[in-house]
Amino acid sequence: MKFLIQSNVLSLLLLGGSTVNAFSPHCGRRAAPFIGASKHQGRAIPLHVSIGLGPDADEAAVEEKSPKSPPAVVPEVDHELFRTSRLTKFDEKCDDWFDSILGDGNGSMGTISEEALKRLNQLPALKRQPVLEYGQDEWTPYASNPLPTSPILPAYGLEQHGLPIPRRNAEAWRNFDVAGMIGTDYSGNFPEAGTDIALDESTVKEYTETLKSNGAWIDDADCAGRLVYINGRFAPALSKGSSSVRNLSPKDFEADSELLKREEIVNYFNHLPDGFTDRLKADVPSGSDEFLTSYGKLSCPDHNVGDATGQFAVNTQQGTACFAALNSLKASAVAFVEIEDNVNMDKPVLLVNAISSDVDSELAEGDDVTGVSYNPRSLIVVGENSNLSLVQSCVDLKAVDKSEKPVPIFHNGYTQIYVKGGANMTHAYLEESGGMVTSGVENRFEGGEGLVSPRDVESQRSALRNTHFETLDVHVTGDDGKYVGTYMTFGGNGRSRLGVSASLLRPGAHASLNGFSLSGGAQRTDLRTTIHHIGQATTSKQSQKTMIGGRATTSFRGRIRVEQSAQQTESQQLARTILLSERARLWAIPSLEIIADDVTCTHGATVSDLSDEEQFYLRARGIDPVTARNILMYGFANDIGGTVEPFVQGRADAQSSLKNRIIRRLENAVPTGERAVKGEYQSV
Repeated sequence: MKFLIQSNVLSLLLLGGSTVNAFSPHCGRRAAPFIGASKHQGRAIPLHVSIGLGPDADEAAVEEKSPKSPPAVVPEVDHELFRTSRLTKFDEKCDDWFDSILGDGNGSMGTISEEALKRLNQLPALKRQPVLEYGQDEWTPYASNPLPTSPILPAYGLEQHGLPIPRRNAEAWRNFDVAGMIGTDYSGNFPEAGTDIALDESTVKEYTETLKSNGAWIDDADCAGRLVYINGRFAPALSKGSSSVRNLSPKDFEADSELLKREEIVNYFNHLPDGFTDRLKADVPSGSDEFLTSYGKLSCPDHNVGDATGQFAVNTQQGTACFAALNSLKASAVAFVEIEDNVNMDKPVLLVNAISSDVDSELAEGDDVTGVSYNPRSLIVVGENSNLSLVQSCVDLKAVDKSEKPVPIFHNGYTQIYVKGGANMTHAYLEESGGMVTSGVENRFEGGEGLVSPRDVESQRSALRNTHFETLDVHVTGDDGKYVGTYMTFGGNGRSRLGVSASLLRPGAHASLNGFSLSGGAQRTDLRTTIHHIGQATTSKQSQKTMIGGRATTSFRGRIRVEQSAQQTESQQLARTILLSERARLWAIPSLEIIADDVTCTHGATVSDLSDEEQFYLRARGIDPVTARNILMYGFANDIGGTVEPFVQGRADAQSSLKNRIIRRLENAVPTGERAVKGEYQSV
């Protein structure tokens, strides 16, 4: 094809005698000459330009005849040489801290412990993923393929372990005091761990009264079962067992035990959160004859999280898998609650984990104090069409005497809950250990002879060195199963972290999560929730309320994920926070990940001070400013406290009632000075 181009246009295109074929895909090669119609200095000028037409027939014939060179072979990089290339000195401290708690790797749960140790030590393979072509089943345009010469690196936290270890800047641990946690040695164990604790009659009476005053007691006539653990050791004299509610000791996990012959129970124990056990706990209907069974392939191919060890998947996790495996390895006793099918438990079950300082001084030698760790474990299975009310309580059994040397304590709890078809379970988790924080740390200290600042008092508080972790892993595995959980954390431990995961696997499953958190002093708290809608027509509702005073820091990350298979899902989430002081800090991150296209989902978060209008309303009726503020604070907390069962709330006039225990904590967190009456909107 030839073009007639005027001479004024030629003067712009010609560079010397000829031009480069700039528009052809074969740029850099001379184009076949054209003869322009214009004349320049009385002669025709060859014009070597093609505009979007590609090679002509002659060029194509030449290309077909020319031999094609084989593609260059790029040698594969030895990826293992780069496994620890991103590991910093702080990351190495994190790994060393975890290994110190892990100890020699000997566990008390037989093959369960062996499997957990294997998962911790088996490093993820560093291999290049195959490049899929368009039309293959798992092809997706969102795939990321590194260059052939680039080494494959492990996800952060997986450099030296098979499960992600905490990292300061990892998504799962952002805004948490990782430096303070790994700076505390928890490598010790409570004496005689793994054995039942024997108590004499006077001690039983003393401990019973203490548990009653702390609201962690239900009489034998009013409960279906009660299991009490002191420093991780089972206390038979304080417990009430049955065929459905019993303690599992190391003997129950020996090679020929009846428990290990039950494949379903073994699979429950071996399950790890965050998708590290890829097999779903129930087959999820997908289409007429198809079922989903793989966690990593949900909403495949465009929206699945993939392998749990991949960086994309790790960024969405709570970071609890390594601590769940640590619990499976180090747990010395297990609270086992198994409700058979078609059983209506009209009385509640109580599980108590109490901390006593009686043996702390035995672990302190001179000025060298080694902290201790213990790993409470609970497995709850609710059969089809059955009902269960469960209460878990973490309390202080005995206050630390000033003459003693209390050691730092690391509580690493792991609770697994499985609700089958048509079952209904209510669950209350109360965390009140660690004493009370010091009030007034947010104020400027004026000083004075013989006076000590509240900040100095708080810094010397022994429980400030404690770390409290609890992982609650809930699976609704049957059609129309229902789980309602209430979580209240208002203890005084320096660092606390609660991770709740609810997986709704079957059609009609429902989960309701209600949470309240109170922090003050110099506490660092972290709340992580995940509601995973997998089955069709599942529903969920979440309400989280948080109060932060003093110089405390709290982070809340609430994640709701709705898979492609979870059509007709309904989900609601609301997080409300009140900042009680100018120094309090909060990170609130509610998130929705919706892959299905037929859903009704809402979420939101608010951060504020107490309402000025509400305070004025009370003061106009003769109530003094401090009392008015206290009334509003309790009303805020009671929205969650009122959702628990009446037997958990107790008698309203009793000092041990949940209401009065919350009021005492709130009075300790009430701001002093100008902030006690000043109302001002806060948001960070």
